Amino acid sequence: MNNPLIQDVVIVGGGTSGWMTAAALARTLQGQVKIRVVESDEIGIVGVGEATIPMIQRFNHVLGIDENEFLRETQGTFKLGIEFVNWGKLGDRYMHGFGTIGQDTYTVRFDQYWQKFRQQGKVAPLEEYSITRMAAKANKFMPANHEVENSPLNQIAHAYHFDASLYAKYLRKYAEKLGVVRTEGKITQVKQRDTDGFIESIVLENGEVIAGELFIDCSGFRGLLIEQTLKTGYEDWTHFLPCDRALAVPCESAPVLTPYTRSTAHKAGWQWRIPLQHRIGNGHVFCSQFTSEDEAAASLLANLDGKPLAEPRLLKFTTGMRKQCWNKNVVAIGLASGFLEPLESTSIHLIQTAIARLISFFPGKVFNQVDISEYNRQSKFEYERIRDFVILHYKLNQREDAPFWKNCAEMAVPESLMHKMEMYRASGRLLRVDDELFAEVGWLQVLEGQNMPVESFHSLVNLQTEADTLEYLESVREVIAKCVKVMPDHAAYIAQHCAAMR
Repeated sequence: MNNPLIQDVVIVGGGTSGWMTAAALARTLQGQVKIRVVESDEIGIVGVGEATIPMIQRFNHVLGIDENEFLRETQGTFKLGIEFVNWGKLGDRYMHGFGTIGQDTYTVRFDQYWQKFRQQGKVAPLEEYSITRMAAKANKFMPANHEVENSPLNQIAHAYHFDASLYAKYLRKYAEKLGVVRTEGKITQVKQRDTDGFIESIVLENGEVIAGELFIDCSGFRGLLIEQTLKTGYEDWTHFLPCDRALAVPCESAPVLTPYTRSTAHKAGWQWRIPLQHRIGNGHVFCSQFTSEDEAAASLLANLDGKPLAEPRLLKFTTGMRKQCWNKNVVAIGLASGFLEPLESTSIHLIQTAIARLISFFPGKVFNQVDISEYNRQSKFEYERIRDFVILHYKLNQREDAPFWKNCAEMAVPESLMHKMEMYRASGRLLRVDDELFAEVGWLQVLEGQNMPVESFHSLVNLQTEADTLEYLESVREVIAKCVKVMPDHAAYIAQHCAAMR
C-alpha cells in the first residue's frame, strides 16, 4: 500500500530542542514538507545545558556545519571529559575522559592487564593511559590527527561547551534559510480529531489556527501536547535519582580556560562548571529534602571562579520520562520527553538521538502503530540505560559526612545496573548491551574512579609474561605523555582557530 509523505510538520516550542529538530528535518526533507516552529517570546527557555558529548560532532557534520564557525557563533570551547570531585570520598578527584584508554590486544581488553598489575601496585594511575585525560589535566587541546596512524593523537575524542541560547539562534538562522517558518505566539487551544484523538491544529492567542499532520512537542517540562493534551503519563524515577531542583548562574571567566566540565559533589547534590569563551556556566543540582533553596544558593555562590553575572535561576524537575515519547501524532523531544540530570552531559544528546529516531521512523499520512511502538521501545531503552549510568555515580559514593549521600549509597538500584556492578566486582568485566550510549571505557572510569573493588581479572591476561605485560603498559603510558607535550594550549588553539568576536 502506498503511504504518501505528510505535508505539514508543526514544532511547538523553540529553544535548543525545537531548533535542532527544525534544522535536522529541514536538511533531511529537502523542502518537500512544510516545517513550522511556533514559539512564544513570553515563555522562557531552560537553556542551561551547555556541555555535550562527542556525538554532537555527528549532528553538526550531517548539517554541514563548520566547527570553527559554530564555536565562534556560540562562544564555544572544547571538551575532553568531565572531572568529578568528591564523588567517591571527600577529596577524591577523577575524570571521565572521552575516547579510548590504552591500546587493546587481540586477546583481552587493555584494562584487564592494568587491573592485574594495579592489584600488585606495579602500574601508573588509569588516567596516564588516556590521552584525553592527560591532555585535559594539562589544559591542552587539538582535534584528532587522522593522518598519524597508530598514535594516540589519532584517538583524541572531543565535544563542546557552548551557550545553548546562542546555539538555538544559530540553528534558527540555518533552518530559516532552508525554508522553515517561525511563528511567534502563545498557544491558547489545542484541537483534536473526534475520531481518534490525533492533534488537528493549535490556536494562537491572536486567533490564528495552525493545522498540521505531525506535531513535535518541544515545549519543555510542561509538555503542552504530549501531557497537557494527550495525558500520556510520566514514569517517575525520583526513588533512584532524588535531586529535584537546580540553580543556574553564570560568572566571570577564570584565568585558565579548561577543556573539561567539572562536577563537584556538595552536601545534598552537585555543582557543574562549564567554561565558555566569555563566561563560566555554573549550576547546583540538589535534593530539596536534604537542603533548602537558600542553602543551595549560598553553596553555589560560594564556589564560583568569579563575580556572578546574574541572580541564580531556580528550576524544578522530576527525573523520569514520558510513558510514551510518541503518542498518536505527537512526538515529544527534549524536556517534553523526559529529564535526566545533566551529570554526564546527555541532555542535548537525547535531543539528537530522538531526532535521528524520528527520521528513521518518519511517518506517512497513515501512522503505523508498529513503528510508533518501536520508536517508544528504543526511547525507553536509551533513557533507562543512561539513567543507570547516572545512578552509578550516586550509588558508589563512600561519603560519611551527609545523610543525602548515605541514603544514596544504601538505596536499591535497577537490576540492570546491579548486574553490571556485580560483573565488574567479580572480574573487572565490562558489558555493553545493544549499543547503549556509554561504552565499556566510560563505565570503567566511573567504577574505578569511585573506588569499586575488583576481586579478580580475565584469566587470559596470564598468557603473557609479567615482564612483557609491564613493558607493554609502560610503552603506552610513555607514548601518551610524549603526545600531550606536543599538543597546543586549549586557549591558544581557540585564539588561533575559533575565537568569538567580543
